[in-house]
Amino acid sequence: MIVGMSFVLEGTLSDLSSWKPEGCSIAKAMDIVGTRSAILVLREAYYGTTRFDGFAARVGVTDAAASSALRKLTEAGLLEKRPYQEEGKRTRNEYILTEMGRDLIPVVVGLWQWGDKYLQDGVPPLERLEDSTGDPVRVELRSASGAEVAPENLRVRVNDDWLDRKRRRKKP
Repeated sequence: MIVGMSFVLEGTLSDLSSWKPEGCSIAKAMDIVGTRSAILVLREAYYGTTRFDGFAARVGVTDAAASSALRKLTEAGLLEKRPYQEEGKRTRNEYILTEMGRDLIPVVVGLWQWGDKYLQDGVPPLERLEDSTGDPVRVELRSASGAEVAPENLRVRVNDDWLDRKRRRKKP
């Protein structure tokens, strides 16, 4: 059991009382996907749901909640609206994942994996398997070279490019 594990904070970040998480990417992401409805709408999009009625029914929310989540995810660029028309009916929109929405898959699978481990009494209802091999699929932290990285070996530092851009924006 890991106790007291934390990321390795570099430089000025190592003194937590000396800085605020300004511009935090986690906070920005949570502004978009931080509701139950938003995450479950994404889950359904990954399962192949594209139509409003399908999202509302499968997520188990009101039409208003489904509409709000779909609007927010579409405005943020995770989903794209595409018109369709069934014969004899009015034109409606379906919701298709964008690259930005697909790039969130590891986050959603990570939540799923965590829920399986800690919230399912040892027997999760679904398994994640590679289609061609049947091998179990899991989310892991890996370096660009492919090595697995333990959380206590994850180094965090201020991005110099971000600082430069921030400084340029402040200049009159």
